[in-house]
Amino acid sequence: MKNSLSGIALACACLFAGASRADTVIVYTSANFAPLMIDGERGIYPDLIGYLNRKKIADYTFKLVYLPRKRLQVKLEDGSLNGIVIGMMPQWLNDTGQSKYLWTTAFAHDRFVLVSTAARPLNPQEPATLAGATIGLTLGYVYPGIDEWIRRHGLIRHDALSEEKNLDKLLRNRVDCSAVVESMVRYYIKKNNLYGQFKIAAMPGPGTDRRFLAPRAQQAVFDKLVPVINKLKDDPEWKRALAQYE
Repeated sequence: MKNSLSGIALACACLFAGASRADTVIVYTSANFAPLMIDGERGIYPDLIGYLNRKKIADYTFKLVYLPRKRLQVKLEDGSLNGIVIGMMPQWLNDTGQSKYLWTTAFAHDRFVLVSTAARPLNPQEPATLAGATIGLTLGYVYPGIDEWIRRHGLIRHDALSEEKNLDKLLRNRVDCSAVVESMVRYYIKKNNLYGQFKIAAMPGPGTDRRFLAPRAQQAVFDKLVPVINKLKDDPEWKRALAQYE
């Protein structure tokens, strides 16, 4: 009898543990630059995950996990990703028709800019000045529209592990320019008091709309997440959280 009760207790414990694990939704990101991610613990993405957890969406607990871009894409393509993804665009994953994955509406808007130093400025509107210039980009990233523009104008790609490291290289004249998202370079300037040190020019192509992506196996999570993301931009709580990074 004692053994039977022990077996039942163990089975119940496993059942509850399994339910707890099932309620945890892993949210993957390949971003490693401010203001999206700061020191791995702060930033727009951790704040957004905290916001979702405070909303208690169907008793899910959302957990942010970093995964390098190439590994993330492989797992998406082979169907082994056990969670959802924050901060992606359909164009980055060859899903402009939004048929491969489930996509929320955009929760943030940004754009890529060409950054050069004020002492050695480059202008995207003057192609003759660009040929042979080195441009800092992030290792493993594909830049739809921008990659073609770089090849067309003869720039030479130099990769670094993050956009912040590319700006560090730019300040040391190790690259001539860098393509980064505007929110990142403005935060970098503010954090390091580098006002007047850079020339920032708009790049050709559409802006960046950051969304949540869910594999189709995560339909249930996606359906609960969508109404919250649809209301996000109008929520005063979220507006206050964003203001600290502007």
